[in-house]
Amino acid sequence: MAIKEIDLGRPNNNPSYWPTDFEFTDKESVKTIEEQNPEMTKEFRRIMWHQYETFCKKQLNYGKSNISVGTELNTPADIRLSLTGIWFRSNDKMQRWRQLVMNNIKDAVGENITDTFQDLSVYAIIAQLVQNGKWGK
Repeated sequence: MAIKEIDLGRPNNNPSYWPTDFEFTDKESVKTIEEQNPEMTKEFRRIMWHQYETFCKKQLNYGKSNISVGTELNTPADIRLSLTGIWFRSNDKMQRWRQLVMNNIKDAVGENITDTFQDLSVYAIIAQLVQNGKWGK
């Protein structure tokens, strides 16, 4: 497989979903791992795009203020407050993970462990958006 032929996991084979300014920094590593683990890497991309879709839907519901805590994230204090809020949300999910997996307590509210994994992953990306000054822009 030539490097340029790597399937980037674009939803519906639509290239507009992949950022035009994205470039792999290590194409050989991507190529090697995709060749060695085709099912895993395909599933990783599927999960990634599903989480992106879920992120977009939740943004419609919540808007940007739930993360920016009513600020414009213009000062280090605003950013710190936002990142602290994300930490608390992530900690809630980690506690849920602990209850479901480590303590073997059954789900009582309809949120399974996969939902917890997805939320944690998205919170980590949101934290990077806040840190990079891109949240809500």
